[in-house]
Amino acid sequence: MEQKVQLPNRPLADRMRPNNFNDYTGQSHLVGKGAVIRAMVESGSLSSFILWGPPGVGKTTLAKIISQQLDRPFYSLSAVNSGVKDVRETIDKAKKQQFFDKPNPVLFIDEIHRFSKSQQDSLLAAVEDGTVTLIGATTENPSFEVISPLLSRCQVYILNSLGKEELISLVDYALKTDSYLKKIKVKVKEYEVMLQYSGGDARKLYNTLELVVRSEAPSKSGIINITNEIVKERLQENIAIYDKNGELHYDIISAFIKSIRGGDPDAAVYWLARMLDGGEDIKFIARRLVILAAEDIGLANPNALLMANSCFQSIHVIGMPEGRIILSETAIYLATSPKSNSAYRAIDMALAEVKKSGNLPVPLHLRNAPTKLMKEIGYGKDYKYAHSYDGNFIADQFLPDEIKEEQFYAPGKNSREKDIQKNLEQSWKEKKKYDK
Repeated sequence: MEQKVQLPNRPLADRMRPNNFNDYTGQSHLVGKGAVIRAMVESGSLSSFILWGPPGVGKTTLAKIISQQLDRPFYSLSAVNSGVKDVRETIDKAKKQQFFDKPNPVLFIDEIHRFSKSQQDSLLAAVEDGTVTLIGATTENPSFEVISPLLSRCQVYILNSLGKEELISLVDYALKTDSYLKKIKVKVKEYEVMLQYSGGDARKLYNTLELVVRSEAPSKSGIINITNEIVKERLQENIAIYDKNGELHYDIISAFIKSIRGGDPDAAVYWLARMLDGGEDIKFIARRLVILAAEDIGLANPNALLMANSCFQSIHVIGMPEGRIILSETAIYLATSPKSNSAYRAIDMALAEVKKSGNLPVPLHLRNAPTKLMKEIGYGKDYKYAHSYDGNFIADQFLPDEIKEEQFYAPGKNSREKDIQKNLEQSWKEKKKYDK
């Protein structure tokens, strides 16, 4: 009788966690040969830093590898279930280590963006005096969520979602090396749905692979064949309602944003309700509304940004459950507003021009002239003060000579920007007279 392969207790993602840089997948800009984090570790000198990136790209793993490579004590706290007391207890343990001439420990804080100001304040002295080397991990922009004194003591390194080839290599490596998977016959015939569902998240990818393998019966030849259709079926049977720390977090916020952008208030409120019911951080939702107001509504309705920013400020004061009303009002207002991405397109076009043409010289008449010498060599000469002319406008050249004909802002097709278009057309007409 054939003996069954015993199912492992630890999840695949944990079993496949690499222990060194050579086995670590992705983030070559940080851990490749000569890259900044690898260079730090190889030199034996480690400073505090924050890893910012989406879920499942290796933030926790990287912190553990660094600690192992440097043979340093490793303390780990999660901002979800640790308070000021836990932070202080961990720092006290680290201080006691100093008496034994051991290198200062690595203190890893997962989801550091969820720490309150008082929790972050409790870290400052220990980071400043080198009692611990802090490695924080966050999925949110640390500029918004990490207090300035702590942020000034840390470098911020950005981790990217894993690419298609990297994800496929993870699957293939797991099938060949995992103690459980290599004992059973598994063949991946199609990767597309697994990769699509993972969204660049290695943890989700491993969870999907393990779910399908454990739930799929072998074929007559004894092989478990994995296809797109099989992956779809298994995911639909087992998908979680909502997981703010992973599974549907990015899918639902994406649906929410796209519903508002598409002008559907009903869908916007529905996806908002899904997030609130799942326990999503309301500050995360409000931040995305601020971004959307500028990116997708912009000059078609400038009040949208004021509304979104007011929402962001209000939910900090009100909290839940009443905060849901403020978020709903804002989502509906933004969904029913006219849309324009002209400001978003304008700055991206200007940035592309800067990268292409470099640091072009500022025209002399626009330069600041705080000294006599600067005035003598022409700084500020012939500058025309717009408010001294009719309509507070003067036809002059404000771009560098090399790109003086460039146009970055193109008004959107909405009532407010039509007025802007008329004003600009008149200005451009005057400018052409000036150019002649």
